Amino acid sequence: MLNIVVCVKPVPDPSIADKLKIDPITKSLPRLDIPLVINPLDSHALEAAIQLKKEYGAYITVLCMGPPSAGNIVRECLALGADKGILLTDPAFAGADAFATAYTLAKTIEKNGPVDVVFCGMASSDGATEWVGPEIATFLNLPVVTMVREIVKDQGDEWIVKADYEHGYRKVKLKLPAVITVTRNINQPKSLSFSGILKARGKEITEWNREKLGIPAERVGLRGSPTYVTEITHLESRRKVEILEGSLREKIERLVQILSDAGVA
Repeated sequence: MLNIVVCVKPVPDPSIADKLKIDPITKSLPRLDIPLVINPLDSHALEAAIQLKKEYGAYITVLCMGPPSAGNIVRECLALGADKGILLTDPAFAGADAFATAYTLAKTIEKNGPVDVVFCGMASSDGATEWVGPEIATFLNLPVVTMVREIVKDQGDEWIVKADYEHGYRKVKLKLPAVITVTRNINQPKSLSFSGILKARGKEITEWNREKLGIPAERVGLRGSPTYVTEITHLESRRKVEILEGSLREKIERLVQILSDAGVA
């Protein structure tokens, strides 16, 4: 039976994107008081793990780093088919960049025990660096294939996958254990079911903080992040706007005249 770890990230609900604010001191996005949802590409990573579980048998552990409210996302993953959830929550983790995030997740994977496959979404909707998966692999000294769109062979300890490459794809053979990041083309995530929600009630969610992981404070969160935002500038639109009045013909003539004066037509 495969031991699979799926890394999921809580991201701001896109429906409230216009209400998000950046902390002027830390220059990061506070997540304590905003609705969070599972990162869309991570849903595809979880679905890939669930399909393997259905076909061959697997034990799926979901890792999620975020505020206590991110526990709802872990519970959702359990309802969808994961077996165990680990929520990494600690004020010390706040403000982590991709490097500090990958380090924390890698240390968690090590502590959790042997693993065959680590699945991640290719990127997050709020950061989109595409670095976390490869950096987890580096910390764990594992092979990694990014942008996987199809798992061609998934039996034994040697898999074959198709991964996006420029205007086509590359076929890659990798030896397990390994890290795989997926695109949205790999599958179509399933919706929550009532039976899944009921089953999730009996599943375990473990909360770990920095001390539980046994890692120094200077390696996590904002303190452990070598990349950071140095400056934020508020931009105001200063474009001149003119509302064209009159009949359709008059509007067209006026528009043509404006374009002509601007040297466009």
